[in-house]
Amino acid sequence: MNVLNTVRNSLVISFAVLGMGGAAVAVHAEESNPKAAKVERQRGHHGDWAGHMATRQARLHDQLKLTAAQEPAWAAFSAASKPGEGPARGERGQWASLTAPERMEKQIEMAKQHVATMETRLAALNTFYATLTPEQKKVLDEHSMRGGHHGKHQRQG
Repeated sequence: MNVLNTVRNSLVISFAVLGMGGAAVAVHAEESNPKAAKVERQRGHHGDWAGHMATRQARLHDQLKLTAAQEPAWAAFSAASKPGEGPARGERGQWASLTAPERMEKQIEMAKQHVATMETRLAALNTFYATLTPEQKKVLDEHSMRGGHHGKHQRQG
């Protein structure tokens, strides 16, 4: 079991590091051509990410038809599911001054923080999931498989 955890953690960290490497490239591209990067961000992101996430959470809450007894676990799950804060704006400019090993160390540290956040979210999810009926579990399972907005409940527009 310990070997499986080690392999799982190594894979999670590896994928996170690869993703952060891509983010570092994106930051470098933004610093090289901030005007083009801003246009690309506007094209690729939802206008109001926090609003979008709140809408998804509200939709899931309504679909689950929670009882009063389930509400405290829902509140804890919702709080743990909120996206964390990214690095401060000033930190992004510091990447250029770091050496390759320093950047890798920073990426690994960020990956570890990401894994810790995911573990906290998993604990809240497990607690909440245990309060659900089989029908509610099915709704939540379907919601998480499609990212909460694909498939038969896709937004009309």
